Amino acid sequence: MKILTAQQMRELDRLTVERCGIPYATLMETAGSRVVEAIIDAYGPVADKTFAVFCGKGNNGGDGAVIARLLFLRGAQVKLFLFGKIEDTKGEARTNFEAAKLLGEPIVGFRNGKLFYEEVTTEEAAEFVYTPDFFIDALLGTGLTRQAEGLYAQAIRTLNRNVENTYPPAVVIAVDIPSGISSDCGAATNLHVRADVTVSFTAPKIGNVLSPACETNGKLVIAPIGTPDWLIREIGAQLELIEEADIKRRLKESLRTPFAHKNSVGDVLLIAGSRGKTGAAALASESVLRAGAGLVTVATAKSALSLLVTQARAEVMTEALAETFDGAIAQEAVEHVLGLAEKRSVIAVGPGLSSAEESARAFVRELVERRTAPMVIDADGLNALAPWPEGLKGSDELPIIITPHPGEMARLIGKTNADVQADRISVAREFSTRHHVITVLKGSRSLVAAPDGNVYVNPTGNAGMATAGSGDVLTGLVSGLLAQAPPDWCGRKDALGAAIAGVYLHGLAGDFAARKLGMRSLIASDIIAQLSEAILHVGGEAEKGRSAHIIQL
Repeated sequence: MKILTAQQMRELDRLTVERCGIPYATLMETAGSRVVEAIIDAYGPVADKTFAVFCGKGNNGGDGAVIARLLFLRGAQVKLFLFGKIEDTKGEARTNFEAAKLLGEPIVGFRNGKLFYEEVTTEEAAEFVYTPDFFIDALLGTGLTRQAEGLYAQAIRTLNRNVENTYPPAVVIAVDIPSGISSDCGAATNLHVRADVTVSFTAPKIGNVLSPACETNGKLVIAPIGTPDWLIREIGAQLELIEEADIKRRLKESLRTPFAHKNSVGDVLLIAGSRGKTGAAALASESVLRAGAGLVTVATAKSALSLLVTQARAEVMTEALAETFDGAIAQEAVEHVLGLAEKRSVIAVGPGLSSAEESARAFVRELVERRTAPMVIDADGLNALAPWPEGLKGSDELPIIITPHPGEMARLIGKTNADVQADRISVAREFSTRHHVITVLKGSRSLVAAPDGNVYVNPTGNAGMATAGSGDVLTGLVSGLLAQAPPDWCGRKDALGAAIAGVYLHGLAGDFAARKLGMRSLIASDIIAQLSEAILHVGGEAEKGRSAHIIQL
């Protein structure tokens, strides 16, 4: 699903009118109808319930006026507050405010409903107590570019204060995006509405899907209002929300045939672990197998091997490598590893490595440069490459997937963690396009950036996954899925698809684990324990396979 900026949404509305013949008035009426439908779907009939509709002077407020009228016609008790003067409104918004104003007085009592209209023009007047069952936030919409101020700031404070002082708390429904949140970034200002349900029209906006702004949505409902899918695709947005249907399709493409054997469903070489850091290798290797790969071999420092075999699954194969004095993999192990990598589906490197010594750093750099298979790089594998060598690039034939957290990303590009967090989309996109790699920038709402500039936002996962080893599980999962990815007609594996599916399933398994255990107690092995549940949830009956029953008559 495409994610749009405010400008792209305005352009899409304009094109819908010009190329599809749907008037702006119809778009506004449909938008209001969709919000009322969402309210009824979530909370049941609105008759005799009380609503306060907070409207700004723009089109978002016009949507609110439509909502007020439609709620009234369904028997609700509605009070519309216009923060501003009706003569300052324009176009379809003004038409709907005029209709609401006229409708409220002469038809009081129609279907047992009432509609009251009030204009609020000063900050003093905007500070009042009103305790309905529902607040409709139609104040600012997608046009906000800075923190709300003046009359609108007071309107937001009044809405929030009235919700806090109501018991049970009033339900808040936001129209398109909670007021005070910018639609074009994931930052959350100090003053904003916190909604229970947000109804966003046509497509989600950046502020609806990126953290921490997305936490203000409550439940996010995407409502079509008349723009066809082909026109949404034509707008050229390079930001997409990952959906379950996308993952279901990708799992179906790599579904095992009845004739599958362990060598036909992927063989991963995982270079991981060092003295004192074998747990990461154990977690990553089990995740490779849970992803469905047929084989995994962990190549690790010689002195770490004896402990690793007690921690890893019995199904995991191991290989000892030359090491440094401090127990890290030494540069002279490269030839050995390249020999092991022959005919392997995927090479993964990083979990539990040490990048403190120059020999260990040199090992990683040479391995990546001389790789003979698609590669996944994480953790100390990335630290060994920081700052990223300018001449090191991935390719379609031998793709590179990197999975940094913000701190690792900052080291790769020579900036600060704050720089990365300030514009995660641009950082991930620029790095991927510049170096032709697939970047999984981890965090709340992890991003997957492709070399062509497209960026995919992952909606699954929770704060309980902020725990040691969670990233190692992701590395193994992506590697295992990549190993199984069917080749295209040129023999190239779908590395982007594996990264997208891995991130989604990793977050979904974490969500399942949090539901069972709570976020506070969740550990990385709990995520692995739920991977099969996540895959079954998305893949459905096809993942269960079929059994052959022979009946003798």
